[in-house]
Amino acid sequence: MQIMTFARRAILATAAASLLSGCAAFDRLKSIGEPPALAAVDNPTARPGYKPVQMPMPAAQPASYNPNSLWRNGSRAFFKDQRAHQVGDILTVKVNITDKANIANDTKRSRVNSEDSGVENFFGKQKLPILNSALPTKIFTADSTASSEGKGSVDRSEALLTNVAGVVTQVLPNGNLVIEGRQEIRVNFEIRELIVGGVVRPEDIESDNTIDSNKIAQARIAYGGRGQITDVQQPRYGQQVLDVILPF
Repeated sequence: MQIMTFARRAILATAAASLLSGCAAFDRLKSIGEPPALAAVDNPTARPGYKPVQMPMPAAQPASYNPNSLWRNGSRAFFKDQRAHQVGDILTVKVNITDKANIANDTKRSRVNSEDSGVENFFGKQKLPILNSALPTKIFTADSTASSEGKGSVDRSEALLTNVAGVVTQVLPNGNLVIEGRQEIRVNFEIRELIVGGVVRPEDIESDNTIDSNKIAQARIAYGGRGQITDVQQPRYGQQVLDVILPF
């Protein structure tokens, strides 16, 4: 019964993957000889799946004013601050990621067991009474050997240095800004896409309206591409389906 259920699910998954791959293949056939199309510039909050950010907020503090004062409470400059501070404002995110990790593990374990039990004499006699046969020197013998060896290593190095302009999509009650930036660059028949999003403090925005990526909370940074080169680097849809459903 379980085998039939697994086979039915495998057939349904294969059929669904075939339909999806057919649609994707049809879209690729339509774009033969044409460069991949750039995505339209749109409102990030209007995309399907967009959800406003909700985070713990402190209690609201009443605003205070100083009469006959040229300095406004909360202002970060004597003149108007040109840095991003409200929905729709634009700021530049300086993406600077340099990660390097090198981990190596080596584990070995072995064990050898041996058990012997026997009888050398039976009340001083070398033969069993009545049967008149020799005593067994070994009644029970057991040997076991176990060994295991494991090795693992991680050697990773990543570097990404670029700038991308983002837009403020939400202002949280405590003044922090939710930003999102998307950049697409097409070279011949390949598109490189960079996506940056997260939460930033207005105080971390520099005077030239830029902010480092390491100062973005809940940062989401994606760098990838699509086009003819990416298609060649990906395995076929059928191979991907088989990699998922085959148990061996």
